[in-house]
Amino acid sequence: MRAIEEIIAGRLTGDRGQAAHHRHILTVFGLYARPAGIPIAVAAIVQLLQDLGAEPASVRSSISRLKKREVLTSERINGEAGYALSTALEEHMRVGDERIFSPHPARASDPWLLVSFSVPEAQRGQRHKIRSGLSRMGFGVVSAGLCVAPGHVYNEALEYLQDNDLLQFVDFFHANHGGPEELRTKVAQWWDLDSLESHYQEFIDKYSPLLSRWGKPAQQTEAGSREAFGDFIRLVTDWRTLPYLDPGLPLEALPETWKGGAARSLFLDLRALLGPLAGWHAQQVIHGAGNPGDPGQIGQGHGATAKTP
Repeated sequence: MRAIEEIIAGRLTGDRGQAAHHRHILTVFGLYARPAGIPIAVAAIVQLLQDLGAEPASVRSSISRLKKREVLTSERINGEAGYALSTALEEHMRVGDERIFSPHPARASDPWLLVSFSVPEAQRGQRHKIRSGLSRMGFGVVSAGLCVAPGHVYNEALEYLQDNDLLQFVDFFHANHGGPEELRTKVAQWWDLDSLESHYQEFIDKYSPLLSRWGKPAQQTEAGSREAFGDFIRLVTDWRTLPYLDPGLPLEALPETWKGGAARSLFLDLRALLGPLAGWHAQQVIHGAGNPGDPGQIGQGHGATAKTP
């Protein structure tokens, strides 16, 4: 499904990743146009992305691409042009909400998911699809045709392989680690933990200063809410990559100085501080109405109030 491929591509980092404003559009729709099918006027999308520093022409170009990739569908809102997330994406987005907003590590005693695949050389393009798809879901590599992840990733992996007609090449196994080497040693072989931890540290370094800036209750002014919206969208956009690099590896299998927990706590704390202000600003722009006097009734966005671990 081209739409899911486009969303998965939005998790890539560095030079392989999409332009920042393109990823921000996906974040805005994921937060404020849910369930899928709820439209946002084009003018509102452009204004919200301008609040993040994007040029209107770039925003419109990305919207056009997302429509061609079947992520967005054209809608009319009170006679105005608008767009909504494709309703076919709602289940994929719901699973993503759980990973992004309620991240939790597996336990060492939980079963592991093994995905074994064998593809004829004449269809090696399908082999690449399997490898890249599993990698982008956070699977580790045991050997050339065998990948591993915590067992709770099963449904997501099954969906991807079904949607891409790849199940004929794949076998699934649920298993427990039986040694002889310690699980911590094997996990360090299956995943690039140094690279993953560097991503966590980069996130911590980038967003820790926001705690002091937003640590005190902020007044719900137009300017303050706009600033909070910008910080919140950048925060969520950068964070939503990390749970797909780390699929919830057991803490017992990770180094004692692992940065993942600190990064997760930082995200959850900032979400609690920024979410209400950002949601108020988004609703002001999208609907032209709000209730600044009653922040308890202002939505933070879909998933932004999801349960914490």
